[in-house]
Parts: sequence; C-alpha cells; structure tokens
Amino acid sequence: MNESLRASAAAPKKPTKAELAAAVHLTVPDLVAPRLRVLFCGINPGLYTAAIGYHFGRPGNRFWPALHGAGFTPRQLSPWEQGALLELGIGVTNMVERTTATAAELSPAEFVAGGARLARVVAEYQPRVVAFLGIGAYRSAFARPKAPLGLQADRLGETALWVLPSPSGLNANHQLADLVVLLRDLREWVDGNGALVRAAAPTQ
Repeated sequence: MNESLRASAAAPKKPTKAELAAAVHLTVPDLVAPRLRVLFCGINPGLYTAAIGYHFGRPGNRFWPALHGAGFTPRQLSPWEQGALLELGIGVTNMVERTTATAAELSPAEFVAGGARLARVVAEYQPRVVAFLGIGAYRSAFARPKAPLGLQADRLGETALWVLPSPSGLNANHQLADLVVLLRDLREWVDGNGALVRAAAPTQ
C-alpha cells in the first residue's frame, strides 16, 4: 500500500461562520487523472466543502464511509486525504461548480451547462465510468427524467454512466447501509465481476 494510504494527512481547521459565508465565492478543483477506473460526480460544492477545499467535506456526508464500506478504499479516508483516491484509480468532480448552501439553489440551466462541462472533462480524461452521486442532477443535466439508479444505457463516448443516490446526510431516502450496497454493485462492475448487472433501458 502506498504511503499516502497508510499515513493520515493533517485535518483542516473547522471553518468559522464568516468563512462559511464567504465560501459561496469559492470552488473546489476537480480531482482527475487520465483513464480513471471511476470518476465520481457530485452535485455541487456545499459551503463547508468549499470552505475547507476538499470534496464531500461536510461532517455527516456519507461518501467516505460508503466508499470504504463498498471496498473501493482499504480504509476510510478523510476528505483531506482525497489525493490518495487517484492512486486507486478514482477521481471526483461536480456537475455544477458553483458553491451553494443547498443544491436546491441551482437552476435547471446550470445542470444542463454542467452536463456539457462534464462531457468535456470525460472526453479529455476518458474514465471507464462516471458515477453520478445524485439522481436528480443526472436527470436534469441529460434530459432523462425517468432515469433509474444503476448502470445507464447512455454513454459519454466510450465512458459508461452509473447513477447513485446523493450521499448527503440530508438525503433521508437512503441510509449508509443502502449506499454501501449500491456502491458495491458499482465496484463489482468496475472490477469485472458485475456481468449480471444490465444497463437500464433508455428513457426520455
């Protein structure tokens, strides 16, 4: 195991109320590299995440424990250890770059523009699969209002598309155990063990 997966990075300090308010003007850079196994795509940065500068940074977000529970990482990483994901062939981006207090502040046009930006990122870096962490964001960005969870029939070039629930602690429809199961399905498919997982039929 690489050193960055053995040693924990230093945690950033908790942002103040003023820093959280100012975070609306910040963005969080993509964590990407060529030919990733999986590129996870969140909806957009929240205030806490933007304030500390790491993806899925808010305490209570289930992304990091679910990722480990599904077998993507050898231990549960902290948001500030996100760089270790690249060594595992995993990256992170967002559908919309703009930081907001809640995703409800985003407009339909922003999702459509975000989908176009994501298509450019995929064309440049060519991940094997993009995993969307938010079914509503995927449906809005790609005009697929009935898209189900899981592997999609649509692709971006040669890149497969997979839809998952948002790991936000505000998402009461899916608990951590549910997210682990769904992420494990993705990992098994990525690892070549998901032969029985079929793409959903195209829906408009």
